Amino acid sequence: MDVDAFVVANRPTWDRLDRLVKKRRQLTGAEVDELVDLYQRVSTHLSMVRSASSDAVLVGKLSGLVARARSVVTGAHAPLWSEFVRFWTVSFPVVAYRAWRWWLGSAIGFFVVAVLIAGWIAGNPEVQAAFGTPSEIDQLVNNDFASYYSEHPAGSFALQVWVNNAWVAAQCIGFSILLGIPIPYVLFQNAANFGVTAGLMFDAGKGDIFLGLITPHGLIELTAVFLAAGAGMRLGWSVVSPGNRPRGQVLAEQGRAVISVALGLVVVLLAAGVIEAFVTPSPLPTAARIAIGIAAEVVFLGYVFYFGRKASRAGETGDIDNAPDLVPTG
Repeated sequence: MDVDAFVVANRPTWDRLDRLVKKRRQLTGAEVDELVDLYQRVSTHLSMVRSASSDAVLVGKLSGLVARARSVVTGAHAPLWSEFVRFWTVSFPVVAYRAWRWWLGSAIGFFVVAVLIAGWIAGNPEVQAAFGTPSEIDQLVNNDFASYYSEHPAGSFALQVWVNNAWVAAQCIGFSILLGIPIPYVLFQNAANFGVTAGLMFDAGKGDIFLGLITPHGLIELTAVFLAAGAGMRLGWSVVSPGNRPRGQVLAEQGRAVISVALGLVVVLLAAGVIEAFVTPSPLPTAARIAIGIAAEVVFLGYVFYFGRKASRAGETGDIDNAPDLVPTG
């Protein structure tokens, strides 16, 4: 698209809309109809400019005009319930969907490290001795690991689990302000802890107990952590490689995307905590408990890919309507 020609051809329309917005309190009926029509046309112009131009000044000018015109046309903000529905059917799933390669990469890296460490620990008494005495390891594999899930009341345990999981995810989200650089280390720490426990349990012949207790809640819990890590690292990469758009604009969009992920994961991690508190220690057969965990994971992934792909194909990014196009500066 020839941006200069586009501006010349459409500037009269933008100027007319600006004049109508400024005299919004004295509009006639015909002018109100004209304002609505121009608002729709200029909104289309803004979408075209955003997709075809890196001119931040032009994008910012049209964004402000569209935002002011929208306030006149609607007369009020969208109902709270509408914003709530949009968040769960568009904003959160489309951000998660568009970052799927990042959280898949996080998951692969996590499990590669965990498996390597577990294999190193299992069958290697010298290495195991670095993590505890034989009596301490025996206490862990034969008592502490299983009792951890049932020694506290389910309600308080669910809250404790939610706080712990939220802290790990919050670290990944928080480190996005450092361009995501510390996030691989956070994942490595958790993968190492996971691998050490797995190695000790499998070496003691308790692998079935380990998987039976970890799987029900661990699938969706770790997926949430991988999503948080992926969103944080994606933001960092957007600064390194912003493409053909201004770095400030890309950083602003990805920063708001990270906030959407953080809000959505509050509920996802709460679900993981409920499963860990009420399903993992339940007297249900191991197969039933694992089936519940797999079902929760399938539902979450299905939700993200159904709504996320649908929103992505519709051109949604999950960004706030009429949000600023640049990171604010002092």
